[in-house]
Amino acid sequence: MPGLVALVDCNNFYTSCERLFQPELNGKPVVVLSNNDGCVIARSNEAKALGIKMGDAYHLRKREFAAWGVQVYSSNYTLYGDISARVMRMLGEFTPELEVYSIDEAFLGLAGFSDPEGHARRLRETVGRQTGIQVCVGVAPTKTLAKVANRTAKKDPGRGGVCLLDTEEAQTAALSKLVDDIWGIGSRLAPKLAALGISTPLELRAADPVMIRQRFNVVVQRTVLELRGIPCLDLERDSPDSKTICSARSFGRAVEGFDELAEALTTYVSRSAEKLRRQGLAAAAIAVLVSTNRHKPEEPQYHATRHVRLTIATADTARLIRAALWGLREIYRPGVRYKKTGILLLDLAPAGSVQGSLFLRPDDRRRVELMGAIDAINRRYGRDRVRFAGTGLARGWKLKAEFHSPRYTTRWDELLRV
Repeated sequence: MPGLVALVDCNNFYTSCERLFQPELNGKPVVVLSNNDGCVIARSNEAKALGIKMGDAYHLRKREFAAWGVQVYSSNYTLYGDISARVMRMLGEFTPELEVYSIDEAFLGLAGFSDPEGHARRLRETVGRQTGIQVCVGVAPTKTLAKVANRTAKKDPGRGGVCLLDTEEAQTAALSKLVDDIWGIGSRLAPKLAALGISTPLELRAADPVMIRQRFNVVVQRTVLELRGIPCLDLERDSPDSKTICSARSFGRAVEGFDELAEALTTYVSRSAEKLRRQGLAAAAIAVLVSTNRHKPEEPQYHATRHVRLTIATADTARLIRAALWGLREIYRPGVRYKKTGILLLDLAPAGSVQGSLFLRPDDRRRVELMGAIDAINRRYGRDRVRFAGTGLARGWKLKAEFHSPRYTTRWDELLRV
Protein backbone atom coordinates (compact mmCIF):
# COMPACT_ATOMS: atom_id res chain seq x y z
CA MET A 1 0.00 0.00 0.00
CA PRO A 2 1.78 3.17 -1.17
CA GLY A 3 2.34 6.36 0.74
CA LEU A 4 1.68 5.32 4.34
CA VAL A 5 3.63 6.74 7.27
CA ALA A 6 3.93 5.23 10.75
CA LEU A 7 4.58 7.14 13.96
CA VAL A 8 6.10 5.03 16.72
CA ASP A 9 5.88 6.56 20.19
CA CYS A 10 7.33 4.98 23.34
CA ASN A 11 4.81 4.74 26.17
CA ASN A 12 5.66 6.87 29.22
CA PHE A 13 9.27 6.64 28.07
CA TYR A 14 11.25 8.04 31.02
CA THR A 15 9.29 6.08 33.62
CA SER A 16 9.49 2.97 31.42
CA CYS A 17 13.30 3.29 31.37
CA GLU A 18 13.36 3.45 35.17
CA ARG A 19 11.20 0.32 35.38
CA LEU A 20 13.40 -1.65 32.97
CA PHE A 21 16.01 -2.20 35.67
CA GLN A 22 13.68 -1.96 38.68
CA PRO A 23 10.77 -4.33 37.97
CA GLU A 24 9.54 -3.81 41.52
CA LEU A 25 8.24 -0.45 40.25
CA ASN A 26 5.70 -2.16 37.99
CA GLY A 27 2.18 -1.31 39.14
CA LYS A 28 3.39 1.57 41.31
CA PRO A 29 3.00 5.29 40.55
CA VAL A 30 6.30 6.64 39.18
CA VAL A 31 7.27 10.20 38.24
CA VAL A 32 10.45 11.67 36.80
CA LEU A 33 11.45 15.23 37.68
CA SER A 34 13.00 17.94 35.53
CA ASN A 35 16.50 19.34 35.97
CA ASN A 36 17.13 20.47 39.53
CA ASP A 37 14.27 18.22 40.70
CA GLY A 38 11.90 21.05 39.89
CA CYS A 39 8.71 19.69 38.36
CA VAL A 40 7.13 16.54 36.97
CA ILE A 41 8.10 15.81 33.34
CA ALA A 42 7.05 12.15 33.07
CA ARG A 43 4.38 10.00 34.72
CA SER A 44 3.43 6.35 34.72
CA ASN A 45 -0.21 5.49 34.11
CA GLU A 46 -0.63 4.92 37.85
CA ALA A 47 0.66 8.44 38.56
CA LYS A 48 -1.71 9.89 35.97
CA ALA A 49 -4.61 8.08 37.67
CA LEU A 50 -3.74 9.90 40.91
CA GLY A 51 -4.29 13.23 39.16
CA ILE A 52 -0.60 14.16 38.99
CA LYS A 53 -0.13 16.69 36.18
CA MET A 54 2.80 17.44 33.93
CA GLY A 55 4.58 20.47 35.35
CA ASP A 56 3.47 19.91 38.94
CA ALA A 57 6.10 21.45 41.23
CA TYR A 58 7.68 18.72 43.33
CA HIS A 59 8.29 20.89 46.39
CA LEU A 60 4.57 21.76 46.52
CA ARG A 61 3.35 18.16 46.26
CA LYS A 62 6.14 16.33 48.07
CA ARG A 63 3.94 15.33 51.02
CA GLU A 64 1.12 14.10 48.78
CA PHE A 65 3.55 12.02 46.73
CA ALA A 66 4.92 10.43 49.90
CA ALA A 67 1.43 9.68 51.22
CA TRP A 68 0.43 8.07 47.92
CA GLY A 69 3.61 6.00 47.67
CA VAL A 70 4.75 7.74 44.50
CA GLN A 71 8.24 6.66 43.41
CA VAL A 72 10.20 9.80 42.50
CA TYR A 73 13.28 9.93 40.23
CA SER A 74 15.59 12.67 39.05
CA SER A 75 15.96 12.77 35.27
CA ASN A 76 18.64 10.33 34.09
CA TYR A 77 19.29 11.49 30.52
CA THR A 78 22.31 9.25 30.08
CA LEU A 79 20.14 6.18 30.60
CA TYR A 80 17.22 7.53 28.56
CA GLY A 81 19.47 8.47 25.65
CA ASP A 82 21.05 5.02 25.51
CA ILE A 83 17.72 3.18 25.64
CA SER A 84 16.37 5.54 22.97
CA ALA A 85 19.31 4.70 20.69
CA ARG A 86 18.55 0.98 21.10
CA VAL A 87 14.89 1.50 20.22
CA MET A 88 15.76 3.60 17.16
CA ARG A 89 18.25 1.01 15.90
CA MET A 90 15.54 -1.62 16.20
CA LEU A 91 13.04 0.56 14.30
CA GLY A 92 15.60 0.99 11.52
CA GLU A 93 15.33 -2.75 10.83
CA PHE A 94 11.64 -2.35 9.94
CA THR A 95 11.90 0.36 7.30
CA PRO A 96 14.28 1.81 4.72
CA GLU A 97 13.06 5.30 5.71
CA LEU A 98 13.43 6.35 9.34
CA GLU A 99 13.14 9.85 10.81
CA VAL A 100 14.07 10.11 14.49
CA TYR A 101 11.69 12.84 15.62
CA SER A 102 12.53 13.00 19.34
CA ILE A 103 14.05 10.88 22.09
CA ASP A 104 10.92 8.71 22.18
CA GLU A 105 9.30 9.17 18.75
CA ALA A 106 10.13 8.24 15.17
CA PHE A 107 8.42 8.32 11.79
CA LEU A 108 8.77 5.33 9.46
CA GLY A 109 8.03 5.20 5.75
CA LEU A 110 5.84 2.21 4.89
CA ALA A 111 5.41 2.76 1.16
CA GLY A 112 5.08 -0.54 -0.66
CA PHE A 113 4.27 -2.68 2.39
CA SER A 114 1.34 -4.98 1.52
CA ASP A 115 0.20 -5.43 5.14
CA PRO A 116 1.07 -2.21 7.01
CA GLU A 117 -1.01 -3.05 10.08
CA GLY A 118 0.54 -6.50 10.41
CA HIS A 119 3.99 -4.98 9.93
CA ALA A 120 3.24 -2.43 12.67
CA ARG A 121 2.15 -5.17 15.06
CA ARG A 122 5.30 -7.21 14.39
CA LEU A 123 7.37 -4.06 14.96
CA ARG A 124 5.62 -3.36 18.26
CA GLU A 125 6.07 -6.93 19.48
CA THR A 126 9.75 -7.05 18.48
CA VAL A 127 10.66 -3.71 20.07
CA GLY A 128 8.93 -4.71 23.30
CA ARG A 129 10.68 -8.09 23.39
CA GLN A 130 14.15 -6.86 22.42
CA THR A 131 14.31 -3.60 24.42
CA GLY A 132 11.65 -3.94 27.11
CA ILE A 133 10.05 -0.67 25.98
CA GLN A 134 6.38 -0.75 24.99
CA VAL A 135 5.37 1.42 22.03
CA CYS A 136 2.22 2.48 20.22
CA VAL A 137 2.09 2.74 16.43
CA GLY A 138 -0.12 5.00 14.35
CA VAL A 139 -0.26 4.44 10.58
CA ALA A 140 -1.81 6.89 8.11
CA PRO A 141 -1.18 8.60 4.75
CA THR A 142 0.41 11.72 6.32
CA LYS A 143 2.53 12.64 9.32
CA THR A 144 -0.27 14.66 10.91
CA LEU A 145 -2.78 11.83 10.55
CA ALA A 146 -0.14 9.38 11.84
CA LYS A 147 -0.01 11.52 14.99
CA VAL A 148 -3.80 11.25 15.25
CA ALA A 149 -3.60 7.49 14.71
CA ASN A 150 -0.92 7.13 17.37
CA ARG A 151 -2.98 9.06 19.90
CA THR A 152 -5.98 6.87 19.06
CA ALA A 153 -3.88 3.74 19.61
CA LYS A 154 -2.82 5.03 23.02
CA LYS A 155 -6.32 5.92 24.17
CA ASP A 156 -8.18 2.87 22.87
CA PRO A 157 -6.93 -0.31 24.62
CA GLY A 158 -8.98 -2.44 22.24
CA ARG A 159 -6.63 -1.60 19.37
CA GLY A 160 -3.69 -3.40 20.94
CA GLY A 161 -1.32 -0.46 20.57
CA VAL A 162 -1.74 -0.10 16.78
CA CYS A 163 -4.11 2.12 14.80
CA LEU A 164 -4.39 2.22 10.99
CA LEU A 165 -6.20 5.19 9.44
CA ASP A 166 -6.06 4.33 5.75
CA THR A 167 -9.59 5.38 4.75
CA GLU A 168 -11.47 8.66 4.98
CA GLU A 169 -14.12 6.99 7.14
CA ALA A 170 -11.52 5.80 9.66
CA GLN A 171 -9.86 9.21 9.70
CA THR A 172 -13.18 11.00 10.26
CA ALA A 173 -14.06 8.67 13.13
CA ALA A 174 -10.69 9.24 14.81
CA LEU A 175 -10.81 13.02 14.36
CA SER A 176 -14.35 13.19 15.75
CA LYS A 177 -13.14 11.67 19.03
CA LEU A 178 -10.07 13.87 19.28
CA VAL A 179 -10.32 16.61 21.90
CA ASP A 180 -6.62 17.44 22.30
CA ASP A 181 -4.64 19.85 20.15
CA ILE A 182 -3.76 18.87 16.61
CA TRP A 183 -0.03 18.52 15.92
CA GLY A 184 1.18 21.86 14.59
CA ILE A 185 -1.66 23.92 16.11
CA GLY A 186 -0.43 25.53 19.31
CA SER A 187 -2.35 27.23 22.09
CA ARG A 188 -1.78 30.66 20.56
CA LEU A 189 -3.41 29.70 17.28
CA ALA A 190 -6.45 28.01 18.82
CA PRO A 191 -8.29 31.24 19.84
CA LYS A 192 -7.68 32.77 16.39
CA LEU A 193 -9.08 29.68 14.70
CA ALA A 194 -12.05 29.70 17.08
CA ALA A 195 -12.80 33.27 16.01
CA LEU A 196 -13.26 31.88 12.48
CA GLY A 197 -15.62 29.19 13.72
CA ILE A 198 -12.95 26.47 13.72
CA SER A 199 -12.91 24.73 17.09
CA THR A 200 -12.53 21.02 16.29
CA PRO A 201 -10.15 18.93 14.18
CA LEU A 202 -12.98 18.10 11.76
CA GLU A 203 -13.76 21.80 11.29
CA LEU A 204 -10.09 22.48 10.65
CA ARG A 205 -9.98 19.72 8.03
CA ALA A 206 -13.01 21.25 6.30
CA ALA A 207 -11.53 24.77 6.24
CA ASP A 208 -10.55 26.44 2.96
CA PRO A 209 -6.75 25.96 2.61
CA VAL A 210 -6.37 29.19 0.62
CA MET A 211 -8.17 31.21 3.29
CA ILE A 212 -6.12 29.54 6.02
CA ARG A 213 -2.87 30.48 4.28
CA GLN A 214 -4.04 34.08 3.83
CA ARG A 215 -5.11 34.40 7.47
CA PHE A 216 -2.20 32.48 8.99
CA ASN A 217 0.70 30.92 7.08
CA VAL A 218 1.75 28.01 4.92
CA VAL A 219 2.44 25.84 7.99
CA VAL A 220 -1.20 25.90 9.08
CA GLN A 221 -2.29 25.38 5.47
CA ARG A 222 -0.16 22.23 5.33
CA THR A 223 -1.83 20.98 8.49
CA VAL A 224 -5.26 21.36 6.84
CA LEU A 225 -4.08 19.47 3.76
CA GLU A 226 -2.42 16.75 5.84
CA LEU A 227 -5.67 16.23 7.76
CA ARG A 228 -7.27 15.58 4.36
CA GLY A 229 -4.71 12.87 3.64
CA ILE A 230 -2.58 15.00 1.30
CA PRO A 231 1.11 14.59 2.26
CA CYS A 232 2.95 17.90 2.70
CA LEU A 233 5.69 16.90 5.15
CA ASP A 234 8.42 14.58 3.91
CA LEU A 235 10.42 12.24 6.10
CA GLU A 236 13.74 13.79 7.13
CA ARG A 237 16.02 10.81 6.82
CA ASP A 238 19.26 12.70 7.46
CA SER A 239 19.54 14.77 10.59
CA PRO A 240 20.53 18.31 9.63
CA ASP A 241 23.72 19.69 11.10
CA SER A 242 23.17 21.70 14.25
CA LYS A 243 22.86 25.44 13.70
CA THR A 244 23.56 26.09 17.38
CA ILE A 245 24.68 24.08 20.38
CA CYS A 246 23.31 25.12 23.75
CA SER A 247 24.16 24.16 27.33
CA ALA A 248 22.35 26.01 30.10
CA ARG A 249 21.29 24.80 33.53
CA SER A 250 19.71 26.09 36.71
CA PHE A 251 21.82 25.82 39.85
CA GLY A 252 21.01 23.66 42.86
CA ARG A 253 21.21 26.86 44.92
CA ALA A 254 21.65 30.55 44.24
CA VAL A 255 25.20 31.58 43.26
CA GLU A 256 26.70 35.02 43.87
CA GLY A 257 30.45 34.73 43.42
CA PHE A 258 32.16 35.10 40.05
CA ASP A 259 34.38 32.06 40.62
CA GLU A 260 31.44 29.68 41.05
CA LEU A 261 29.72 31.13 38.00
CA ALA A 262 32.94 30.67 36.05
CA GLU A 263 33.19 27.02 37.19
CA ALA A 264 29.67 26.30 35.96
CA LEU A 265 30.22 28.14 32.69
CA THR A 266 33.51 26.33 32.07
CA THR A 267 31.73 23.01 32.62
CA TYR A 268 28.98 23.89 30.14
CA VAL A 269 31.51 25.05 27.55
CA SER A 270 33.38 21.76 27.94
CA ARG A 271 30.19 19.76 27.36
CA SER A 272 29.26 21.82 24.31
CA ALA A 273 32.77 21.59 22.85
CA GLU A 274 32.63 17.79 23.11
CA LYS A 275 29.37 17.80 21.17
CA LEU A 276 30.84 20.23 18.65
CA ARG A 277 33.77 17.93 17.92
CA ARG A 278 31.53 14.86 17.82
CA GLN A 279 29.61 16.50 14.97
CA GLY A 280 32.80 17.60 13.21
CA LEU A 281 31.93 21.29 13.59
CA ALA A 282 33.63 24.50 14.70
CA ALA A 283 32.05 27.62 16.24
CA ALA A 284 32.81 31.21 15.24
CA ALA A 285 30.84 32.88 18.05
CA ILE A 286 29.59 32.20 21.54
CA ALA A 287 26.78 33.73 23.60
CA VAL A 288 26.97 33.80 27.40
CA LEU A 289 23.84 34.21 29.51
CA VAL A 290 23.13 34.70 33.20
CA SER A 291 19.83 35.13 35.01
CA THR A 292 18.33 35.33 38.47
CA ASN A 293 15.37 33.32 39.77
CA ARG A 294 12.24 34.60 38.04
CA HIS A 295 10.14 32.62 40.52
CA LYS A 296 11.38 34.90 43.33
CA PRO A 297 10.16 38.37 42.31
CA GLU A 298 10.95 39.67 45.79
CA GLU A 299 14.65 39.38 44.94
CA PRO A 300 16.44 41.79 42.56
CA GLN A 301 16.04 40.52 38.99
CA TYR A 302 18.82 40.52 36.40
CA HIS A 303 19.05 38.83 33.01
CA ALA A 304 21.90 39.46 30.61
CA THR A 305 23.48 38.00 27.48
CA ARG A 306 26.83 38.77 25.89
CA HIS A 307 27.84 37.71 22.38
CA VAL A 308 31.54 37.11 21.78
CA ARG A 309 32.87 36.69 18.25
CA LEU A 310 36.00 34.57 17.85
CA THR A 311 38.78 35.64 15.53
CA ILE A 312 38.43 32.30 13.72
CA ALA A 313 36.09 29.34 14.16
CA THR A 314 37.34 26.70 16.60
CA ALA A 315 36.43 23.45 18.33
CA ASP A 316 39.20 23.80 20.93
CA THR A 317 37.71 23.74 24.44
CA ALA A 318 40.39 26.04 25.85
CA ARG A 319 39.76 28.77 23.27
CA LEU A 320 36.02 28.54 23.79
CA ILE A 321 36.45 28.75 27.57
CA ARG A 322 38.56 31.90 27.26
CA ALA A 323 35.92 33.55 25.09
CA ALA A 324 33.09 32.53 27.43
CA LEU A 325 34.87 33.85 30.54
CA TRP A 326 35.56 37.15 28.78
CA GLY A 327 31.84 37.42 28.07
CA LEU A 328 30.97 36.54 31.67
CA ARG A 329 33.23 39.29 33.03
CA GLU A 330 31.39 41.79 30.83
CA ILE A 331 27.95 40.99 32.26
CA TYR A 332 28.71 39.86 35.83
CA ARG A 333 27.25 42.00 38.62
CA PRO A 334 28.50 41.48 42.19
CA GLY A 335 25.86 40.89 44.86
CA VAL A 336 23.29 39.39 42.49
CA ARG A 337 21.90 35.94 43.34
CA TYR A 338 22.20 34.02 40.08
CA LYS A 339 20.03 30.97 39.42
CA LYS A 340 21.15 30.05 35.91
CA THR A 341 23.98 30.43 33.45
CA GLY A 342 24.72 28.92 30.09
CA ILE A 343 26.30 29.25 26.68
CA LEU A 344 25.22 29.06 23.07
CA LEU A 345 27.72 28.15 20.35
CA LEU A 346 26.88 30.03 17.15
CA ASP A 347 27.88 30.29 13.48
CA LEU A 348 28.73 26.61 13.23
CA ALA A 349 30.52 25.22 10.19
CA PRO A 350 32.38 22.01 9.31
CA ALA A 351 35.73 22.11 11.08
CA GLY A 352 37.55 21.02 7.93
CA SER A 353 36.26 24.01 5.97
CA VAL A 354 37.56 26.72 8.33
CA GLN A 355 39.72 29.05 6.25
CA GLY A 356 42.79 30.66 7.75
CA SER A 357 44.67 33.74 6.61
CA LEU A 358 48.08 35.34 6.96
CA PHE A 359 47.42 36.22 10.62
CA LEU A 360 44.71 33.73 11.60
CA ARG A 361 45.25 29.99 11.64
CA PRO A 362 42.70 27.18 12.16
CA ASP A 363 43.13 24.94 15.20
CA ASP A 364 46.67 23.56 15.37
CA ARG A 365 46.96 19.88 14.49
CA ARG A 366 48.49 19.05 17.87
CA ARG A 367 45.61 20.79 19.67
CA VAL A 368 43.10 18.89 17.53
CA GLU A 369 44.81 15.62 18.46
CA LEU A 370 44.86 16.63 22.14
CA MET A 371 41.13 17.36 22.15
CA GLY A 372 40.51 14.04 20.39
CA ALA A 373 42.59 12.19 22.99
CA ILE A 374 40.68 13.82 25.87
CA ASP A 375 37.36 12.89 24.26
CA ALA A 376 38.51 9.29 23.74
CA ILE A 377 39.65 8.92 27.37
CA ASN A 378 36.37 10.30 28.69
CA ARG A 379 34.35 8.05 26.41
CA ARG A 380 36.24 5.00 27.57
CA TYR A 381 36.64 5.69 31.28
CA GLY A 382 33.70 7.97 32.03
CA ARG A 383 32.82 11.64 31.74
CA ASP A 384 35.25 14.13 33.30
CA ARG A 385 38.08 11.63 33.82
CA VAL A 386 40.14 14.31 32.11
CA ARG A 387 38.81 17.85 32.40
CA PHE A 388 39.88 21.45 32.69
CA ALA A 389 40.77 22.62 36.21
CA GLY A 390 38.46 25.59 35.76
CA THR A 391 35.45 23.30 36.09
CA GLY A 392 36.15 23.17 39.83
CA LEU A 393 36.26 20.46 42.47
CA ALA A 394 33.44 20.94 45.00
CA ARG A 395 30.90 22.12 42.42
CA GLY A 396 28.38 23.24 45.03
CA TRP A 397 26.40 24.93 42.27
CA LYS A 398 25.49 21.67 40.55
CA LEU A 399 21.89 20.72 39.87
CA LYS A 400 19.99 18.94 42.59
CA ALA A 401 19.43 15.31 41.65
CA GLU A 402 18.52 13.66 44.94
CA PHE A 403 16.68 10.74 43.33
CA HIS A 404 19.06 9.80 40.52
CA SER A 405 19.00 6.17 39.40
CA PRO A 406 22.18 4.43 38.20
CA ARG A 407 23.30 4.68 34.58
CA TYR A 408 22.85 0.96 34.17
CA THR A 409 23.87 0.65 30.52
CA THR A 410 26.78 3.07 30.12
CA ARG A 411 28.89 2.93 33.32
CA TRP A 412 30.84 -0.15 34.37
CA ASP A 413 30.68 0.87 38.03
CA GLU A 414 26.88 1.21 37.89
CA LEU A 415 26.03 -2.12 36.28
CA LEU A 416 23.45 -4.27 38.05
CA ARG A 417 25.00 -7.01 40.15
CA VAL A 418 23.44 -10.46 39.94
